[in-house]
Amino acid sequence: MPLIELPLRTPRLILRRFEATDLEPFHAYQSLPETARFLLRQELSLTQAMEALGRYANFTFEQEGDWVCLAIERADMPGLLGEIVLKWLPGTGQAEIGWILAPESRGHGYASEAAEAVLELGFETLMFHRIDAKLDARNTSSSGLCERLGMRREAELVDNWHYKGQWSSEVIYAMLDSEWRARKQA
Repeated sequence: MPLIELPLRTPRLILRRFEATDLEPFHAYQSLPETARFLLRQELSLTQAMEALGRYANFTFEQEGDWVCLAIERADMPGLLGEIVLKWLPGTGQAEIGWILAPESRGHGYASEAAEAVLELGFETLMFHRIDAKLDARNTSSSGLCERLGMRREAELVDNWHYKGQWSSEVIYAMLDSEWRARKQA
């Protein structure tokens, strides 16, 4: 597996390792109930945010089970907008993508731009065969993003998650490397 060369750059964004200076803005959005609404965990305390940031800053991506979580910031204005993650799933050539943005960063196309760069990394550099996204079915914003990225909706698993005192359904979107390449050629 090739090494990941960071930072990744897009026309408007820089995707980089997390730094200690990211703690305050990271905790600010990770501590909000609205951020954790569709996650399989509660909002993060300051201690939990510090622990997560330490893991994110010191990731390795060498074998199945590893993951990279990158800070998203604008190229023209430093400051944390959110994060994007790529997890190397068990089984040959598969990964999962996910994202979280601070509330004030949503609706500007940052998640789309960051996800496009991470899909390119996954298919072009890391040579994954398949990348998927698993979402709470109520998360229509992320479903819309998956569709804009050209990912196929593969499944809806009805009431398969029980968390925060209620049942929720999971939707799975995916893209194959052949679909990525066809989309890039179109």
